[in-house]
Amino acid sequence: MTGDQATPHALLVSFLDHLTVERGLSANTVDAYRRDLARFFTRVHREPTAVRREDILDFLSWERSEGRTSRTAARRLVALRMFYRFLVLERKLKEDPTENVEAPRTLKSLPAYLTGEEVERLLEAPDLGKANGLRDRAILETLYATGIRVSELTGLTLDRLNAAVGFLLVMGKGSKERVVPLGEVAQDWIQRYLGASRPRLLKGKSSDALFVTARGGAMTRQNAWALVRKHARTAGIGKRMSPHTLRHSFATHLLEHGADLRSLQMLLGHADITTTQVYTHVEQERLKRIYRRYHPRA
Repeated sequence: MTGDQATPHALLVSFLDHLTVERGLSANTVDAYRRDLARFFTRVHREPTAVRREDILDFLSWERSEGRTSRTAARRLVALRMFYRFLVLERKLKEDPTENVEAPRTLKSLPAYLTGEEVERLLEAPDLGKANGLRDRAILETLYATGIRVSELTGLTLDRLNAAVGFLLVMGKGSKERVVPLGEVAQDWIQRYLGASRPRLLKGKSSDALFVTARGGAMTRQNAWALVRKHARTAGIGKRMSPHTLRHSFATHLLEHGADLRSLQMLLGHADITTTQVYTHVEQERLKRIYRRYHPRA
């Protein structure tokens, strides 16, 4: 394109900047939008302002033929909708080509979570005789006690831990802070790590990060994923594991023991209660157990 018209690249960059600066979305979320849009425009060889509804329908059909799930197709459509609504608001387009495109129906899969016995095995897996083993135990205890995201864990600094009253100040999605209770057990393991393990890992270096690596740097998402999977193997847990599995376990076990969805929403840092409602299967199972136990005709 020539003249004062924006190139496709410039429109995409402008949209991604909008998500980062004005919407306050995390770098990981913005990168996910970038990948979805890049896949669309790699397949559909049109400038963004020339895309038609038929192009989007053809793309979604092609995605399914390539073996993509309806969940993935729905996610791609969300990215396209946000992009084109942005272009309409910016007056780059008069009509949104995604307006009458229906999202593929998705079956909501239940989040994978651990049983109480599996959690105990996982927590006991690290070798406490090693500096990184004590650190790993503190990390696993923190993830299970708080349900925080792995990005929130790796973003923790020393000043975000209030050991006196037992809470963490967590920076969540969209740069939104929330206070998360820590629990006595996790507090104890963190204090043991701070006193006996963290100085050995730092080897005289200084760091503001709460959890550090053997090289003295802050823990990364990749480090956290690796240690969770490592200790899951040691514990003999055959399920696909990630730090998010502990988040789901935290949520599921809270509901099983009587927590309500609104409280869980606040603890997890969900902006919308509909995100938390994926855990309603736990509520339903609990109601069934109560009914079978107490109703004379059950």
